[in-house]
Amino acid sequence: MQWVTALAVPLAVGLCWFYTLLAQRSLFPKLRNKRICLLIAHPDDEAMFFAPTVLALTDPLLGNHVKILCMSSGDAHGLGETRKRELVKSGRLLGLRSDDDVFVVENKELPDSQTASWDPKLISSLLAHAFAPKINSPSTNQVPEATIDILITFDQYGISSHPNHIALYHGARYFLSSIMKFHLGYRCPVTLYTLRSTSLPRKYFSILDAVFTVLQTLTRRRDLKKDPPAPLLFVSSPAGYTTAQSAMAKAHKSQMRWFRWGWITLSRYMVINDLGLEKTL
Repeated sequence: MQWVTALAVPLAVGLCWFYTLLAQRSLFPKLRNKRICLLIAHPDDEAMFFAPTVLALTDPLLGNHVKILCMSSGDAHGLGETRKRELVKSGRLLGLRSDDDVFVVENKELPDSQTASWDPKLISSLLAHAFAPKINSPSTNQVPEATIDILITFDQYGISSHPNHIALYHGARYFLSSIMKFHLGYRCPVTLYTLRSTSLPRKYFSILDAVFTVLQTLTRRRDLKKDPPAPLLFVSSPAGYTTAQSAMAKAHKSQMRWFRWGWITLSRYMVINDLGLEKTL
């Protein structure tokens, strides 16, 4: 009986992985030829939470241009410069075209802190400066413009309930509302997708959570053919999972503590990302 059990576990994992990869490729839409910004709070967020998304969107066959905008250097322990270099290395491992596709904001009002509340208006203004320089144009007859098509960040729960993560959600929504302030009746030039938070047990189910995620997501299947499509699902192959682990363990060496080894081994976010479309005015 023991050998049956020993075989059943890897077989179940393998079947879950195969089914999810097949479902993602055959049922879910892909983003092509888009200018995409991943908005994160700290260096290592891209590896710990968004690796499947970045790996998928940087596939050269899709023609996307992905950038990472990080709102702090993670300097809580005086390692800001080290962490900025680590972020660039991680981004390149995950498929970014160039070191110049990583931007890190240094602002004393955006400290890396579990207790600090970041101002969504400040986040919005920084996004506007980077991607919508004409945001304050009073002309209502002019089509709103931006230098990105897609913005991706955390949802309102921030995956880990980190206040910096949650602030990005509110800042991103404020940014889109600001773009449309003088352009009612037009379509917003930026589409916002957010990474869905799950319950604590599901966070550590790794690929075993994938089947449930696919079935849950397919209940909204009618929205998959809309423009923009929603939801988006990204599942890493075993090779992609290994790359994601390397992006954390080899690039972000200054952050590797015992509990992070557990995260990069067991977390579903190292294997699967499901992104929801945020509706904005």
